[in-house]
Amino acid sequence: MDKVKILWADDEIDLLKPQLFFLEKKGYEVVTVTNGHDAIETFSEHNDIDVIFLDESMPGLTGLETLQRIRATNTTVPVVMITKNEEENLMEEAIGSEIDDYLIKPVNPNQILLTLKKLIDNKRLVSEKTSSDYQQEFRQIIMDINSGLNVDSWVDIYKRIINWELKLDDSNVEEMQEILAMQKSEANSEFSKYVEKNYLAWIKNEEGPVMSHDLLRSKVFPKVSKTKSNVLLLLDNLRYDQWKVLQPIFSDLFRIEEEDYFYSILPTATQYSRNAIFAGMLPSDIQKHYPDKWLNDFEEGGKNMHEGYFFKSQVNRLFREEMRTDYIKVTNVKAAKDLNDNILNCLQNDFTVIVYNFIDMLSHARTEMEVLKELAGDEKAYRSLTRSWFLNSPLWSALKKLAEKDINLFVTTDHGTIRVKQPSKVVADKDTTTNLRYKMGRNLSYDKKDVLEVKNPKEAGLPRPNMSSSFIFAKEDKFFLYPNSYNYYHNFFKDTFQHGGISLEEVICPIVRLSCK
Repeated sequence: MDKVKILWADDEIDLLKPQLFFLEKKGYEVVTVTNGHDAIETFSEHNDIDVIFLDESMPGLTGLETLQRIRATNTTVPVVMITKNEEENLMEEAIGSEIDDYLIKPVNPNQILLTLKKLIDNKRLVSEKTSSDYQQEFRQIIMDINSGLNVDSWVDIYKRIINWELKLDDSNVEEMQEILAMQKSEANSEFSKYVEKNYLAWIKNEEGPVMSHDLLRSKVFPKVSKTKSNVLLLLDNLRYDQWKVLQPIFSDLFRIEEEDYFYSILPTATQYSRNAIFAGMLPSDIQKHYPDKWLNDFEEGGKNMHEGYFFKSQVNRLFREEMRTDYIKVTNVKAAKDLNDNILNCLQNDFTVIVYNFIDMLSHARTEMEVLKELAGDEKAYRSLTRSWFLNSPLWSALKKLAEKDINLFVTTDHGTIRVKQPSKVVADKDTTTNLRYKMGRNLSYDKKDVLEVKNPKEAGLPRPNMSSSFIFAKEDKFFLYPNSYNYYHNFFKDTFQHGGISLEEVICPIVRLSCK
């Protein structure tokens, strides 16, 4: 069996020679460094480090700052924090958090040995603790779901569920994951009822959440800096859980100033939600004010070709003073490279919008390509693929350049996606939209319990191409299928990520404000 390899970072490493000698006699291999920067570099160069010991009070990068940077690239290596006194509230429960254990100086050799023995079996301990903690909160979440939640408390429930989903990802406790999936499904069922009951009132501006068409006016423009350049990065299809796996990467160079949310309008589809964001209007108002720039679902042509124009028009309406703006859309590899090459041009503007379409393309490609279905077979794998893409993307390379120049950065999305599981039959004529999560057309026949139906689209702020046109939106994890070739399309689309309907994942969207460190 190979030796357990320890990386020990302490600016007073020379004073630890007795402890190091003790470990070597016990068969451990120890690599020593004297600061956080060297610890990060050494860890990146060695793929066989089993445990890291970090002194909290190192000059330069502290132990916690070093830990944060290590966790941005590796969430599994056990880390032991070494502190000077017990009063430092670094961790009340060591096992199962970002710090796996801690020791108080002066460190006792036998304590070190006990810690190492414990961490060798760390995965089992983490799994047991995570499962135990979730079991304790399970009943509370169920009670909360059924307690008449409001706009804010639904967001809280969703975040708590995602938090446990991410923790259980790391613990690999299948039984708990199955229970959480059932709880998430129940939450989506109740959330769909909540949206169905309140949506039309929200559209009439009757005490509802900030929605797509209010996003810039309510959550972004009031936070615009007048002393430095502002950049809004919109990642299409970015769900809250995907943001949470990207957050540690951002945190390496940016400081999270504020994490907020908004509700996407229906349909939770790019044509509607993203146009509404940049126009600052509901789709029916966009069609009314810009009839030559709005295309309905069944009309040929790109449905999001005028976002830059809509954005500039909204800026002109809301700001009396002249604001230098730019709008950049990235939909292919060349555009991504151009963005990376020219990103510093953003510094010449007061406000730059960057729309990045990779996650949207990934979800659609996953539906079509068998290899991607295997790589992103469930939410955990989908999150992992998103993280891997971002770390190696021209976008992250571009953002690293901006981080050196000090900007005000907003990160958001237009809507999320949900993995669909339950088919719902729809009968419709040939002019009906093809989207799996919403339908717009005439003479629609459907199971009413599966949908939110809007007979008069204008009440929902939506265009009405014909007097008899209506909309239906799929609830929970349903997806619409026609009777023709029903079994084939059922097998083809089941467990794919779709959007356009009503679910926590599609509707509740992150809006995050960051500053450079």
